[in-house]
Amino acid sequence: MSDYRPTIGLEVHAELNTKTKMFCNSKNAPESSEPNTQVCPVCLAHPGTLPTINKEAVSHVLRVGTALGATLARYSEFDRKSYFYPDIPKSYQISQYAYPLVSGGSLSGVEITRVHLEEDTARSSHTSMGSLVDFNRAGVPLMELVTEPVIPDAKTAGAFARELQLLLRTLGVSHANLEKGEMRVEANISVSKTAESSLAYVEVKNLNSFRSVERAIEYEIKRQIDVLENGGVIVKETRGWNENKQSTFSQRAKEGSTDYRYFPEPDLPKIQLLDMSEWSSQKLSEALPELPWERRDRYQKLGIKKEDAETVVSDVDRSAYFDELVEALGGREKDVLLAVNYLVNDIGELTPPPVAFFAELVDLLSAEKISSRGAKNILKNRTENESPLESATRQGLLQESDPEALKALVEAVLSEHPGVVEEYKAGKESALQFLVGASMKASKGAGNPGVIRDTLLALLRST
Repeated sequence: MSDYRPTIGLEVHAELNTKTKMFCNSKNAPESSEPNTQVCPVCLAHPGTLPTINKEAVSHVLRVGTALGATLARYSEFDRKSYFYPDIPKSYQISQYAYPLVSGGSLSGVEITRVHLEEDTARSSHTSMGSLVDFNRAGVPLMELVTEPVIPDAKTAGAFARELQLLLRTLGVSHANLEKGEMRVEANISVSKTAESSLAYVEVKNLNSFRSVERAIEYEIKRQIDVLENGGVIVKETRGWNENKQSTFSQRAKEGSTDYRYFPEPDLPKIQLLDMSEWSSQKLSEALPELPWERRDRYQKLGIKKEDAETVVSDVDRSAYFDELVEALGGREKDVLLAVNYLVNDIGELTPPPVAFFAELVDLLSAEKISSRGAKNILKNRTENESPLESATRQGLLQESDPEALKALVEAVLSEHPGVVEEYKAGKESALQFLVGASMKASKGAGNPGVIRDTLLALLRST
């Protein structure tokens, strides 16, 4: 079975953040409105209505192409893609075929075939009483990105989809929430014993989480190998993913481009991108924000571990928050590393406190006025309008770091444990840790453990 070579390509759809729909003035708000309220004669395909191109949607796709290092079209046009589904009111979809807006490029080492623009379908729901269709989503601008069939395994496919979601959010072109259908991943999968990928690939749809993407691909690779090993043939088809059964199931024969009967959309003008100065490669490049991979590199140059940098960058809001925090801390490496450690490990998915609060907390830590445990308690038990210093004072978490102030306390601990002192002098290193713990307890947790340890060593050496 190890002789088989999987070949995987992804098709990713993402709803774009625009004020209006792709070809009409209806509001682009499919999730926040009552069913069938954000509609008009154009997106409902009433006879005699004419579409117009949403310039903002075109700009979003060109920005994505620029970030991918792709080739932007000098000329583009829309096509009619003919097929019937109950949730497509026109019985055809306005999409792009021969002249996409974006060609080539790459992301995370995966080559891109094309990125084009089309309109979304309505949303169907099925109940015991029958089927319902909500046309609020019909006509929402939809970006489709198609990769080359070069992805070798499920893990790489999942990593690519995650990075694409992060890029779309960084650019602000899509919220790209899989659970809401704002981003949808379809995987084309084949297996072969030769270097050439098999023509009999299977498309798996309805993948609404990154985990589902990876598990569906793993399942389908195993299923296809089992079929071939048992003398069967792979049927070129579209399959769905059953989350409960963790398996794919056959839906229909796979359509090809000839089935869709593409032809240029007669009701829309051709797009001459050379005539649009704001869409020049230079202006689009200059307007790009810092991209995810650039931000990771910058964080690592600050001394942040690769995995911590990845965790912070993976959340656009958390990353923006961290940049504000770094600025508030003056970029001091020690403080930045303290901050990212708490941001990654101790705050996790919780909402971080205000930047000024967090910066003051890190300052207290750095100055050893509070302990790491104290910092966690402050983060956990902070109250509104209370500073970290006020919180530390209220909770009794201020740390004593003056050796002279701790000397009498440490001397008392040594006198209470003469046997442990003798054990240490006899070479038992663990005895020192016991004395540190006893001193911390005597200080009610307020003593700086490092200062206590140094004071203990100094007194032990002098006796």
